[in-house]
Amino acid sequence: MGKKLIKVMDTSFRDGFQSVYGARVFVDDFIPALQSAVNAGIKHFEVAGGARFQSPIFYCNENAFETMDKIRAAVGPDINLQSLARGVNVVGLDSQPRDIINLHAKMFKKHGVTTVRNFDALNDVNNLIYSGQCIRDNGLKHEVTITMMELPIGCEGAHDVAFYEKVLRSILDAGIPFDSLAFKDASGTSNPRKVYETLKRTREILGPDAHIRFHSHETAGTALAAYLACLLYTSDAADE
Repeated sequence: MGKKLIKVMDTSFRDGFQSVYGARVFVDDFIPALQSAVNAGIKHFEVAGGARFQSPIFYCNENAFETMDKIRAAVGPDINLQSLARGVNVVGLDSQPRDIINLHAKMFKKHGVTTVRNFDALNDVNNLIYSGQCIRDNGLKHEVTITMMELPIGCEGAHDVAFYEKVLRSILDAGIPFDSLAFKDASGTSNPRKVYETLKRTREILGPDAHIRFHSHETAGTALAAYLACLLYTSDAADE
């Protein structure tokens, strides 16, 4: 039986900090841990975006772009550093004008980010079109994202496999350029069987060479089973 390469993206230094500390962490305090992770062989980290843009400014008296520069200097030029963007909100909490959306991509590229995971919480594909184009136009890798979650009994159909397939086909029909596709379960509630069926369908649509990733939180105690399910149809996983 042949071996399968599992590509891990470590989210400890963005989503981990955000989930536990509201991302209120001084950059100099965690750089040694980041360097140890690099020395251990991890090559892909999420380190910016989301609250890791706001919190350094609001709570740590740090310049968010300077923290990115320090991180890039600490890990060297070859590590894939990822940021999280909220579609047309980019790293804000409200929708931004087109010039700011483009400036976001330009500035994050300038300060060491190589990949942007771009999502819309309500799966409105229209919010991923221009933001995704700006990411690619400014020389960054674009990881377009489909948001997953589980809903209460009686809400079937809202987030089933057919719904996720519809979102995926809308992304493809819109011609959004992307280097990889992520399924992001920020609530950590997705049913592992549904994850399995969704990833199977996605692999059939995108083909064997597409980079597909899955990201979850251990909220409902199902994340480990969901990761094992998704690994049957994707070689990439984001480790939460």
